[in-house]
Amino acid sequence: MTDQTAATSMSGAASLIRSLEEAGVDTVFGIPGGAILPAYDPLMDSTRVRHILVRHEQGAGHAAEGYAVASGKVGVCMATSGPGATNLVTPIADAYMDSVPMVAITGQVPSKAIGTDAFQEADISGITMPITKHNFLVTDPAEIPRAIAEAFHLAGTGRPGPVLVDIAKDALAAQTSFEWPPTIDLPGYRPVTKPHSKQIREAARMIVDAQKPVFYVGGGVVRSGAAPALRRLADLTGIPVVTTLMARGAFPDTHPQNLGMPGMHGTVPAVAALQGSDLIIALGARFDDRVTGHLPSFAPLADIIHADIDPAEIGKNRKADVPIVGDAREVITELTTAIEIENKGGRRGDYAGWWQTLGVLTQKFPLGYDEPQDGSVAPQRVIQRIGQIAGPEAIYVAGVGQHQMWAAKYVGY
Repeated sequence: MTDQTAATSMSGAASLIRSLEEAGVDTVFGIPGGAILPAYDPLMDSTRVRHILVRHEQGAGHAAEGYAVASGKVGVCMATSGPGATNLVTPIADAYMDSVPMVAITGQVPSKAIGTDAFQEADISGITMPITKHNFLVTDPAEIPRAIAEAFHLAGTGRPGPVLVDIAKDALAAQTSFEWPPTIDLPGYRPVTKPHSKQIREAARMIVDAQKPVFYVGGGVVRSGAAPALRRLADLTGIPVVTTLMARGAFPDTHPQNLGMPGMHGTVPAVAALQGSDLIIALGARFDDRVTGHLPSFAPLADIIHADIDPAEIGKNRKADVPIVGDAREVITELTTAIEIENKGGRRGDYAGWWQTLGVLTQKFPLGYDEPQDGSVAPQRVIQRIGQIAGPEAIYVAGVGQHQMWAAKYVGY
């Protein structure tokens, strides 16, 4: 982001592309169409923003998601009004569920035609309201820089997620004065990233007192870049770790404390660890149905420490005995320090009996698969071999289905 804020005259479309440049965008995925078309001339002239033409707007949204997850930046997709915008609904919903930072920019019919059922008009702001962190309808070209700046701030901070910016065609065509906002002022938006110290101390006390604890690690650990901090905490405590599908890669598969993936497609030791635990330390996880199954029978004897940056997730599915609102990396770092203090005071968890029980399960129910007897190759072996060739730092992409479960289990096997 540059410090230049002096007003410069240009079209609203040029202001949009200039705003993307100021926000640090280098890649946009999209398809041109009538209402968004004015943005394409300045976009093609930009030397800093590359446009990747897709074959369907849904593909643009999913590509922006993949870009965001792989790069750590906010992904950007662009579509025209009506059917172009509605084709983005699925990837927007996916980004919302998976906490992926994304800004979707859509063209809208001219402002005077909004609400008249004009050609290729759709109330995309209303349609996407339940599946975005926030959305903007811009009819004044002077408001474009502010809307873009705020959209990127909202998408990439707190719990990451998608933000929609819908811009009327006449706002893109009109002349305006470009001025990038020097600061972001959103009084109602104050995400909490630093956890409360009292909750951290209580969590540390419960962890050293527990007999059968388990770390239940979710995608929030990946989103916050907390994998190194998680490794230090696990090594310090010696507590078993289970990683959800969204958290695969957050903790090394080869680590002796990694019991694998929990839930209906998980490993026996991971499922048994959660079910038999007396304390679950949930880090950036949401207790979704793929993990818990029938909620009343899930981990019936376990107390719950639930840490999440989104306070709405805490207690949503399972009551938390110690709720901790904060960024996963900050929570894990402070929890590590608090446990070190407990250890220095002579209070240290003893999980030998717990590991003996889990060790029996690991030996009895190892991860594996049956080799075909007809000379064909097991799909699990193919995925396992791909993982061996690509190495531990590779990025893998899978759809949804049995192949996804094979990949989740056997890429690092």
